[in-house]
Amino acid sequence: MGFTIGGIRELRGGPRRRGRTAGCMLVAEFSGLWGWDVAPGARMLDGVCSCGSASCPEPGAHPLDAAPVVHAGASLDEVADIWEDFPGAVAMLPSGGAFDVLEVGEAAGRRALTRLERMGLPLGPVAVTPGGRAQFFVAPGAAARLPDLLYRTGWDGTRLDLRGLGLGEHITAPPYDRGGRGPVRWLRSPAVACTLRPPEARLLLGTLAYVAHRMPLAAEQTPAAAV
Repeated sequence: MGFTIGGIRELRGGPRRRGRTAGCMLVAEFSGLWGWDVAPGARMLDGVCSCGSASCPEPGAHPLDAAPVVHAGASLDEVADIWEDFPGAVAMLPSGGAFDVLEVGEAAGRRALTRLERMGLPLGPVAVTPGGRAQFFVAPGAAARLPDLLYRTGWDGTRLDLRGLGLGEHITAPPYDRGGRGPVRWLRSPAVACTLRPPEARLLLGTLAYVAHRMPLAAEQTPAAAV
């Protein structure tokens, strides 16, 4: 994937041109530095989704219909041409292209991340939502292969709070608000090496599945037993 070097230089150190908002600069970072497509998304306005549908199934947490996508590697000018037509839009990142997502509960995700870092395994970005979900970026295709991966690692017969997000799905990019509940945050920030080549899901899945399986058991223990 080719990056627009001029766009990156302007993003990092050059003067901000007229009309280039903070939102444009952030989207340009997602596109130009991390290599992600970005879709303008709906937001919550006075408790109602900005898409205008009273029966919206994902209020403030979905891409805007017919809005063009900012493609990976877009220059800052190209980002501005699109993003300034959607003031206040939330940045949505489509999974299934540059990455898929393995999602678990936040408590399980934090514990798993600590274990994975101690093991020295390759890791990609990890986001945490205001709804208490931890989202691990992994190589694309993981969501479609998740049942087989769970089978191969011996977790197929276990009820787990773990799911994959792949082609056709979107996540809210940090630090944007999700559904009026608050901002999504980075639990592990992006870095060029891990965003261009996110880790294979199989490297993380055993630990994620184990911790996701253990967390409900730990929550049922008495305080004394849990210690």
